[in-house]
Amino acid sequence: MGVVAVSGQAASGKTTVARKLASKLNYRFVSIGELFRKIAVERNVSLVELHRIAESDFSIDKAVDEESIREARKGNVVIEGHLAAWLLRDLADVRIYLKADTKVRAQRLSARDGKPATEAISEIRIREESNRRRYLTIYGIDINDLSPFDLVIDTTYIDADQVVDLVYKYVYSVLQNKGSL
Repeated sequence: MGVVAVSGQAASGKTTVARKLASKLNYRFVSIGELFRKIAVERNVSLVELHRIAESDFSIDKAVDEESIREARKGNVVIEGHLAAWLLRDLADVRIYLKADTKVRAQRLSARDGKPATEAISEIRIREESNRRRYLTIYGIDINDLSPFDLVIDTTYIDADQVVDLVYKYVYSVLQNKGSL
């Protein structure tokens, strides 16, 4: 009945690591970021624009966040999202945070989405500031407070597979010791 929450900075590798970890654990994978992106597509707005809209329409975050809680209660899941670990603090067996240098994250976002690095840096800054303001306003959560996390990894100089190996060893041990496997 294990629940693993993976949070972190934009383009730090959250989705890639969480997806591969879920596969190794034979768990379901839920991406809160993908749910947020789906809403942007449905509303025919950019991701940055949806962040702006969400700053005054809290129903967007609340709907996505409630979905993550529902999925966590089902168990055997890795849930990825900026706020996942804070929201699932009482439900997750393990809470992981990924971070990386801003320039490296911008390069990753640029390669993934096919946009110039300067645009990627700007998008990262806008999204992160929007997230910080919204989560503080809606939930009183300071996303710069990493105290809820069991494991924090800087992914700047290691590739996704190396991060997955590190995370898997840690998560497997914790879940086994908690009897949650």
